[in-house]
Amino acid sequence: MHPKTLVINTGSTTTKIAIFEGGKQLLFEKIAHKTSILPQGDFFSTQVDFRKQLIQKTLSQHNISMAQIDLIMCRGGLIKPVASGVYVVNDKMLSDLKNAQKQHASNLAAVIGARLSEGNIPVYIADPVVVDELQDVARFAGHKDFERISIFHALNHKAVARRYASSIGIRYESLNLIVAHLGGGISVGAHKKGRVVDVNQALDGEGPFSPERSGTLPAGDLVRMAYSGDYTKEEMLQKIVGKGGLVSYLNSNNIQDITAGLDDEKRMVLSAMSYQISKAIGEMAVVLQGDVDAIILTGGVAHNKMIASDIQKQVSFLAPVKVFPGEDEMKALAMNGLLVWYKDLEPKKYS
Repeated sequence: MHPKTLVINTGSTTTKIAIFEGGKQLLFEKIAHKTSILPQGDFFSTQVDFRKQLIQKTLSQHNISMAQIDLIMCRGGLIKPVASGVYVVNDKMLSDLKNAQKQHASNLAAVIGARLSEGNIPVYIADPVVVDELQDVARFAGHKDFERISIFHALNHKAVARRYASSIGIRYESLNLIVAHLGGGISVGAHKKGRVVDVNQALDGEGPFSPERSGTLPAGDLVRMAYSGDYTKEEMLQKIVGKGGLVSYLNSNNIQDITAGLDDEKRMVLSAMSYQISKAIGEMAVVLQGDVDAIILTGGVAHNKMIASDIQKQVSFLAPVKVFPGEDEMKALAMNGLLVWYKDLEPKKYS
């Protein structure tokens, strides 16, 4: 009998839930939240209760009770840096999520999962965005007051890397891979024998520009603009995340819409994004000293054949390029839960 797993993935304007029986998905619901109806006030007390009730209502509509659930897998939030793996949701983690320096919707999932469990169902997270496996030399930013940190699409990076390894019958820990997650944000990581030893900080400051993030900007110009008096702190932050990248150049973050009405200007901007992604892949090839078994393109933008083709043309001389478009975070979480359930993986304690 395979376990029934409830998967919870909280985003800024959505709450995604799924029910898996073993590796088979029985239910998927994407609950959209209009900004205007999201409750105001304390972020945690309002958001957790609001979304928990919506999940309970949705499950009830499908005649599913928590008594039928064996396992709860949650999207990981902005906790302290951790090694890759599956972590038990404990009191220390819940406290760190509630008191995180940055309020982000990903911080909600584990708290909701713990409340739904009421201590009766094991609750875990897997490969949160703060997975940190950087080699020491990669932490240097260039000034003693700054340090490069690891924040990237760890869950999808690890899941697609293992999927590729499985497809060729080789353990992930035996391969050197470059994984490029192409979504609203873009992260390009060097996977050296199962560890991501270098990756751009994809949340708000480094690497290629993306549909809505600026990536690496000219530092001096950025400081001078910030102190020009023309912009607030929030407006400057939006130039980096939210109103950067394609949104800045083309006033849209929708790749499908942009390519449907392609003209010379749009083609040039998309080519520039592909060019920067390719440069980042080249950097990671240097990190791996040219010993690269494969380059993997994944994430929603990888569905776009023009962009994928542009990148392939520029980097295929380094290693074979494999395209795994999209990201199935729900299944990745469920599969990590199964590894724990069948004792193929020992869950870690967060402390």
